[in-house]
Amino acid sequence: MSAATAVRPDRLQRILGQAQADRGRLDGGAFGLWSLTALGIASVVGAGIFVSTGVAASQYAGPAVVISFALAGVAALLTALCYAELAAMMPVAGSTYSYVFVAFGVLPAWIIGWDLLCEYLFAASTVAVGWSGYATSLLGSAGIHLPDTRPVNLPAVLVVGACTWLLVRGTRESAKANLAIVALKLGSLLLVVLAGILRGAGALFFAYIGFDAVSTAAGEARDPQRTVPLALVGTVLVATTLYIAVGFVLTGLVPYTSLDVADPISKALRDVRPLGWLDEVVDVTAVIGLFATVLVTLYGQIRILMRMSSDGMLPPLFGRVDPRRRTPVGSTLVCGAACALVAAFVPIDVLGDFVSIGTLLAFVLVGAGVVVLRRTHPTAERPVRLPHVEWIAGGGVISSLALMATLPVSTWLRLTVWLVIGLAIYFGYSRARVERYLPPSP
Repeated sequence: MSAATAVRPDRLQRILGQAQADRGRLDGGAFGLWSLTALGIASVVGAGIFVSTGVAASQYAGPAVVISFALAGVAALLTALCYAELAAMMPVAGSTYSYVFVAFGVLPAWIIGWDLLCEYLFAASTVAVGWSGYATSLLGSAGIHLPDTRPVNLPAVLVVGACTWLLVRGTRESAKANLAIVALKLGSLLLVVLAGILRGAGALFFAYIGFDAVSTAAGEARDPQRTVPLALVGTVLVATTLYIAVGFVLTGLVPYTSLDVADPISKALRDVRPLGWLDEVVDVTAVIGLFATVLVTLYGQIRILMRMSSDGMLPPLFGRVDPRRRTPVGSTLVCGAACALVAAFVPIDVLGDFVSIGTLLAFVLVGAGVVVLRRTHPTAERPVRLPHVEWIAGGGVISSLALMATLPVSTWLRLTVWLVIGLAIYFGYSRARVERYLPPSP
């Protein structure tokens, strides 16, 4: 047995110990099955369905994007099944970062953790910018015209600030607010589906990334070894069905070439007079629903930042939990400020592909990690055990790599620059400190 392999069982025990400790210092019963599923749906059913559906239909595949949606859904489902096994095995707040820490070691864990921080940051900022567009449109239809604050996107900053405040207050309050918002959002979107014509579909892959946020909530879930896997799979199935249905309706109502706008659902409804009354319903739903997406995405980033700090990867400030609120206040404020800054100045078209490539990289390592852990920890307790794991995990890895290959060179360059910055921080700060937190080799 190699030295690297010998250390791995200790890393697994460390992660399991951290999971137990997190449940004591965080609000360990904040999420039940329905709340966890709503958490995932709130993240997945966001900017993708309200904004990117029209872009993908008009710019990429036309009415045939229903096939793209189905393929992306299959890729997401394969990865979600891998997440389900790992999340049940290690119900810890670190999500992919913690899984890679156990399977591959410290440096790969830092790389994917750094990647995830950027992914969540840009995802939250993307949705905040989308929220700003719908909010401005809704206020304009009511006769309220906001002053031009360019180059600062002030509404996007305000929505991030509101979500940050809610997350500082406590996880239970955030979960209750999110559950109510998701119910409203799904009801409104289903109304659009029932009122429309089922033809065509379209979206970009990053529409499916949000289910990762479910695994970051494992430390605050009731019976996480059961509820987290069910919520993961449920999120993908519900969201994929909804995306396909809404995409069919949009491209059936109006020519797909007209959907390259910031509010494609509203555009389709405005162009069809009998359905014009739904326009305002959708605008209100988008404003409320995208708020929930920002909230959940920030939540996931905060938990990963907290977990990396607890491992010595980042300064201790980010790992501290307020004993009264039972939330990591320092991490929350830092993430909120960073997200508001990006949302204020970066346009939405720059953010989407960057979010997708970071997410797909995480999916590749999750699929590979399931197979590695089956070999290095064959006797570890697995409440969820995938059959034919090589086929399921392999399919997830291959499909994620294939989708990464379709992204433009500029996106790969941005990812490379981000990872180089991360490596500089790792070797300059984290490497010397993380060794103090690692268990000794046997």
